Amino acid sequence: MLVPAEDSQIVKKQKIRDNEVSDLTVPLGRKRTSKLSAPTLLLSGHEGEIFTCKFSRDGETLASGSHDKRIFLWRVYGESDNFSVLFGHNNAVLELQWSCDDAQIFSCSPDKTVQIWDVESLTRQKKISAHDAIVNTIATTRRGSSLLASGADDKTSKVWDLRSLRHPTYTLEGSYPVTSLSFSDQSDQLFACDVAGNIEVWELRKEAVLYTMQGHMDVITGCALSPDGNFLLSNSMDNTLRSWDVRPFVEGGDSQRCTKMFTGHAHGVDRNLLRCSWSPDGSMVAAGSSDSPTHVYIWDFSSKKLAYQLPGHRAAVNEVSFHPKEPIVVSCSSDKTMFMGELGQ
Repeated sequence: MLVPAEDSQIVKKQKIRDNEVSDLTVPLGRKRTSKLSAPTLLLSGHEGEIFTCKFSRDGETLASGSHDKRIFLWRVYGESDNFSVLFGHNNAVLELQWSCDDAQIFSCSPDKTVQIWDVESLTRQKKISAHDAIVNTIATTRRGSSLLASGADDKTSKVWDLRSLRHPTYTLEGSYPVTSLSFSDQSDQLFACDVAGNIEVWELRKEAVLYTMQGHMDVITGCALSPDGNFLLSNSMDNTLRSWDVRPFVEGGDSQRCTKMFTGHAHGVDRNLLRCSWSPDGSMVAAGSSDSPTHVYIWDFSSKKLAYQLPGHRAAVNEVSFHPKEPIVVSCSSDKTMFMGELGQ
């Protein structure tokens, strides 16, 4: 393990030895598939469970958030070193998102705040204290209006226009604590997942629920919209990962929107919010897991078959994210580490 630099909390990565790499992502002798300095890298330095990790949209930077209240920024290539630490939350960082232009990072916390960070100056731009309880999730728009959404245990989802943050543009009152959010591709709808296993689809202009998708039997811990905007992925404590057709019209009506179910992973007694994600081309989906021993689970979306079951972590895998340009995944865990590695052909 590497230790912090002498005068800061900045730490560096540790390369996995060749004989260990063969047990993770790329079998020995296989052709390299990325520009990473090694097929698999172990990133350490956080002092608490790591709940969230995401690549910037240009693929050059990785951000991670932890129970230690900090956000770490890492260079993806070269030495893959941790070049900055952002301080400001008074409790764990539960989720983070990048802005469309990579100029900002958004984060949320049990300290009831959403915080906005400027990536160039590495400073906090704004602290939003609008929720009355733990803020579990945040989401940003892909295109169109620059919106930010936050969901909390106070049963509300708040939508903010990033051009004017004095008051939320919309406050959507749900029936249960909100655990995960995602905007539609056109940014006119918000998918709100809750502890009852429901996915409420809000039409923002009318501030009303357009329809509700039901099928999960326990808390939904994460959701993500497919790259083409046609499907929503949801992960749940019922140990299923599901895809939902969210196009305007579905044959058979709203009750037929669940199209696929993926299994194999598991939620544990820790009941963490295990997130889920899509590969950039929509061909694969991934989810965290708390099985024993713990693994990263990646499925082929078309066939629903398990494509990768990657070992290495010693505690719950809370999030798995795909690199936007190369066959690279990063996973973060309650064991206070992250693995960043390339997928074999």
